Amino acid sequence: MSETSVLCDIGFVGAGVMGKNLILNLADHGYRVAAFDLDHKKLEAVIAQDKAERGDKPARVISCSSYTELLSRLSSPHLVILSVPAGKPVDDVCLKLIDAGIQADDIIVDTGNSLWTDTVRREKHYEGKFIFFSTAVSGGEVGARFGPSLMPSGDPYAWTRIEPIWRAIAAKVDPATGRPLERHEPGNPVTEGESCATYIGPGGSGHYVKMVHNGIEYADMQLICEVYQVMRDALGMSAEQISKVFKEWNQGILNSYLMEISAEVLATKDSETGLPLVDVILDKAGQKGTGLWTAVSSLELGCPAPTISEAVFARSMSTLKDQRVLASTLLSGPVREHCTNQTPEQMIKQLHDALYCAKICVYAQGFDLMKTAAAEHGWQLNFAEIAKIWRAGCIIRAVFLQSITEAYERNDDLQNLLLDPFFSKQISVNQMNWRRAVAEAAMTGIPVSALSSALSYYDSYRTAVLPANLLQGQRDYFGAHTFERTDKAKGKTFHVDWSHNDRPMQKIK
Repeated sequence: MSETSVLCDIGFVGAGVMGKNLILNLADHGYRVAAFDLDHKKLEAVIAQDKAERGDKPARVISCSSYTELLSRLSSPHLVILSVPAGKPVDDVCLKLIDAGIQADDIIVDTGNSLWTDTVRREKHYEGKFIFFSTAVSGGEVGARFGPSLMPSGDPYAWTRIEPIWRAIAAKVDPATGRPLERHEPGNPVTEGESCATYIGPGGSGHYVKMVHNGIEYADMQLICEVYQVMRDALGMSAEQISKVFKEWNQGILNSYLMEISAEVLATKDSETGLPLVDVILDKAGQKGTGLWTAVSSLELGCPAPTISEAVFARSMSTLKDQRVLASTLLSGPVREHCTNQTPEQMIKQLHDALYCAKICVYAQGFDLMKTAAAEHGWQLNFAEIAKIWRAGCIIRAVFLQSITEAYERNDDLQNLLLDPFFSKQISVNQMNWRRAVAEAAMTGIPVSALSSALSYYDSYRTAVLPANLLQGQRDYFGAHTFERTDKAKGKTFHVDWSHNDRPMQKIK
């Protein structure tokens, strides 16, 4: 029997960077893949890499020239995985597969960075034509190749068919330590440890969780960048010196992928000039929208996630390069060398603790947002499992997530991460250095919008009486919006007739 006559286990549409690496990851785990892409050169690259990696062994990836051929190469019922850009391309491929003869019990899995509401719509729209399933993927190119974090959601029956595949190709962690088990060797995947794939819930919930993951990612990156700027501008440290500090921090409680790569970026020299690479990179940051989606969702749900929002605003501010250059010549700030009496060693310690405390608050905001969304949409999210699958494979993977897993295992109904005894103690012990770091940055005129917003979030959350009483009085004054009283039963509302000098009060309900 020829290789081309053997039916494949999985169909795959999209052989771009993520698609190619997911295909090869599937092949490493023994799955035979039929692949299609409108760009045949991308398919050729996958086939060539598969051939180079497998040597004399039978082909693991088969190239297809049409959607019809793709389906004909698959065992039935068909399983087709999509790795195409979010939005219209997903629906275009679905329609092409319908035309090619996909059936009602076949499964199409969207692994792109889709907006979660689009996933909900597609699941309903394609019902009866095929089973639309989604899996959010985190980990970038390397994660896709050697083990990503996978956040699947949708039809429970589809999950029973997909589960063994996803658990096989996902990243793995040591269950005792929560540390990633990594081996970047083609053909020799990691098979031991806990898999970073778990069923999230109904359609759309997986992409929602991934969206929040990306919002946390935005904030975590911004926090690291603010610490870098304070070291650079207030302490006059070089990129190489900051890299060494970050590498040291990465050996302790701040161990994370983002800390690791930040140290690597700072240590890298520009091949053209010999200068630190970071010093020749223009300070204008891009974004693909998932952080923005997270911030918008937090506003829609009335669930505060200010540090995530500030991270989005920071990227927007960075794009105003020409205005910032002009403003730097016109707007005054403090004379920095006259503003601090701290030693460099003291400030570095303060920044370490500030980063740690702010990071706790960012995760508290993210998990609270997921909890609020779950209540809104009727999802049953397992937050311990979500923290587990983020311990490896994804961009925000960190040793820190083991503690979050343990927090939700202690109390699966935890209202907010800040209320967990471990995390409340961590902030209690380290908060003064956090406060000093934010104060020093303000006094030296260095923007730390994420570090300071996280601190304000913490202080607001622990404050029993906020100034919203005055705010509600203002709203009642100009708009008759009513208010509740502290000395009356909850839910009873009142309004003052502000037009009268004696301010008579009316009970509204």
